Amino acid sequence: MTARQLHLNAFLMNTGHHEASWRLPESDPYAHVELSHYVGLARTAERGTFDSLFLADGPQLWSNLAQRPAGALEPLTLLTALATATEHIGLIATASTSYNSPYNLARRFASLDIVSGGRAGWNIVTTAGKEAARNFGLAEEPSHAERYARAAEFLDVALKLWDSWEDDAIVADKAAGVWGDDSKIHPPRHRGRYFSVAGPLNVPRTPQGYPLLVQAGSSEDGKAFAARYAEAVFTAQQTLAGAQDFYADLKSRAARAGRDPGQLKVLPGIVPVLGSTEAEARAAERLLEDHIVYEHGVGRLEDLLRLPAGTLELDGPLPADLPPESAVEGAKSRYTLVVELARRDRLTVRQLIGRLGGGRGHLTFAGTPEQVADRIETWFTRGAADGFNIMPAVLPSGLDAFVEHVVPRLRARGLFRTEYGPRQTLRERYGLPRPANQYLTPAFS
Repeated sequence: MTARQLHLNAFLMNTGHHEASWRLPESDPYAHVELSHYVGLARTAERGTFDSLFLADGPQLWSNLAQRPAGALEPLTLLTALATATEHIGLIATASTSYNSPYNLARRFASLDIVSGGRAGWNIVTTAGKEAARNFGLAEEPSHAERYARAAEFLDVALKLWDSWEDDAIVADKAAGVWGDDSKIHPPRHRGRYFSVAGPLNVPRTPQGYPLLVQAGSSEDGKAFAARYAEAVFTAQQTLAGAQDFYADLKSRAARAGRDPGQLKVLPGIVPVLGSTEAEARAAERLLEDHIVYEHGVGRLEDLLRLPAGTLELDGPLPADLPPESAVEGAKSRYTLVVELARRDRLTVRQLIGRLGGGRGHLTFAGTPEQVADRIETWFTRGAADGFNIMPAVLPSGLDAFVEHVVPRLRARGLFRTEYGPRQTLRERYGLPRPANQYLTPAFS
């Protein structure tokens, strides 16, 4: 067994990450709101000894109702239910710093961490898009820089709130009639540009101290934020070289920020489509592509590229005069990835929608279990990844196949655990220490 081990996270999305997955005979078009569906997926991922599972989210209705199952259960609520159905696997929820308040969100994550026995993680997003902004009384979305500035203060406040109880604040001395020690409570009394929060939190300090901090932005602002705060980074990378560059850049940024780069884990997304032979895997991939309704994808692509409706032609290329990333206020890194993919591979709009249909810009790979394991091992051993965000094209069958056929191969190569072992928190499973309470450090004493 090698000293360095893969981290695997199961990214669960309704009937699968491929936009046409819901149209397959095996798929349940109502699965996205059925608890039993997610319980089954969580237990499958736990059987595969995954580090964690992950739910995406946003405070707006994604896509149009014609394209794919839309709407989603609120992730912290769903993960609380999954905490009672599982024992080991980490539970990572997406939550926005743009459309939440630090006190309420810190309380909800603390509650999940306590209920799950220390298995909570927070995927921190700043939420792009005018649709979300208008759900919260804003005419337009805040600028990219403004969202990240708010996110930094939001997280600083959340950390103060999670530390506002010392670990031994609860005395529980029945004989003396003393339940807790008020001297071990530290109200943040925060006053900043975006937030004024007195505190303290009304939930004790949690098993992990605070949740695993996850981030998914790859823009310059996103990478700066990750270097300062993130402990795991989900990223979309199309090529080994691009993934290596991103990995090296992020690790060096963490070092410059005074952090141990080894305590920041980089997990690119991969959408595996498996077959017992390569031809069988390709056929499964073609079946999914054949079920794409390409007209549905045009509007979403025009929205991502900030183009007027009716601009794109399915069998033509992207316009030559698209603005640079610096002019985009929305999802900057995803914008650049999509444009570069289309330019590099000389794709028509139809072909680009087909590529994005599987994983919205994440690496898609059709092959045998051995070939998928080879690709994972190559990226892991050649400085491109600390693990992977596994994004099955079809659920539940894609996750079942990965656990049954790819995980054993990774184990046989000494790259992945064979069992969970002693009970661990999510932070411990990612090789991270329990954070010290900031109010007990010399700067606060």
